[in-house]
Amino acid sequence: MLVKSLSFPSNLFPSFSASEIGTDQRWAPSKSSNSLSFSSKLQFLRKSTQNSSGVGPGDAVIIVDHGSRRKESNLMLNEFVEMFRHKTGYQIVEPAHMELAEPSIGDAFQSCVQQGAHRVIISPFFLGPGRHWSKDIPSLSAEAAKQHPGVSYIVTAPLGLHELLVDVVNDRINYCLKHVAGEADECSVCAGTGKCILNQ
Repeated sequence: MLVKSLSFPSNLFPSFSASEIGTDQRWAPSKSSNSLSFSSKLQFLRKSTQNSSGVGPGDAVIIVDHGSRRKESNLMLNEFVEMFRHKTGYQIVEPAHMELAEPSIGDAFQSCVQQGAHRVIISPFFLGPGRHWSKDIPSLSAEAAKQHPGVSYIVTAPLGLHELLVDVVNDRINYCLKHVAGEADECSVCAGTGKCILNQ
């Protein structure tokens, strides 16, 4: 069968010169994200997260205290970690004890990595910048990080001089005075110890 030639209006298909095609972005090949390898995407995600000014996806927080032979003291850190996780919304938050109790900093670090962390923020639950903050915790953290190449970490400042601590200390003082005056039960810190008494 003979197919007759077809004619179209000249304005239906606009013409482009070679120079126009070379510069017009409509003719540029699309840059699909699929052209990046998985490892390249992962590296980009890590760098963009690590350059952020706060805790982000892929970050983990370890809250580390001294550790105690007294079980109740160690359990209190677990309760604080739950409070911290709930209030901040951070996905990976783990407790650790510098010594005398488990989990250790190394255990907590490993748990964070197993949950997908690629940056670990170690926050000392200490008041002042003593030897534990300047020597012991950094040393234990470095040892833990050796087991996980490619995972970065930072040891942050201790609680130190923070205005909010004034409110915390004042609240403790006033609550204990109410307790010895018979106006309040023992707080959760002193409960069952019989230590919150007015000595004569």
